[in-house]
Amino acid sequence: MTAARLRTRTELRGQRRPRAHGCWNHLIAAPLWPKHGVNLGTLLRTCDATGACLAVPRLPWVPEALAIGNTLRHRQCVHWVQGRVDTWLDRQRAGGSAVLGVELTDESIRLADLPAARRRTIMVLGNEGYGIPPEGLERLDVAVEIPMVGSGASLNVAVAGSLVLYKLAGLS
Repeated sequence: MTAARLRTRTELRGQRRPRAHGCWNHLIAAPLWPKHGVNLGTLLRTCDATGACLAVPRLPWVPEALAIGNTLRHRQCVHWVQGRVDTWLDRQRAGGSAVLGVELTDESIRLADLPAARRRTIMVLGNEGYGIPPEGLERLDVAVEIPMVGSGASLNVAVAGSLVLYKLAGLS
């Protein structure tokens, strides 16, 4: 058996599939009820890895959390949700976007059964305390659940969002 050889950064970049990335592309992660800044930083990094944008509410502490979380130190695709979250979600749906929530509901589909996004998709995330509130659940086209065998009821928002982003981006 031969030892594994690590690929260089140049090799890795050359082997990645090319992607056009512009603001408001087809995949948007939307942690609309955030509680912990560290989760936003992790999601920001995953958005870069999957070619997604991040949409967040303009709360006083969020810009600093994103600045700390921007470990790549280059401009990220971040958009601010102004005003009421439910109104923003209504506008996204009216504009033709699919709205998918990561939540445990009676109608949730399993992550393994989730197809890659074929049209502009907003992935909505709640928070660890109460998930997606009723005004968000009412606006979902579909909910996806991440099956678990451990004793916890759910994963943290950053981990759950990252798993679903990779699946929606067609990278898993």
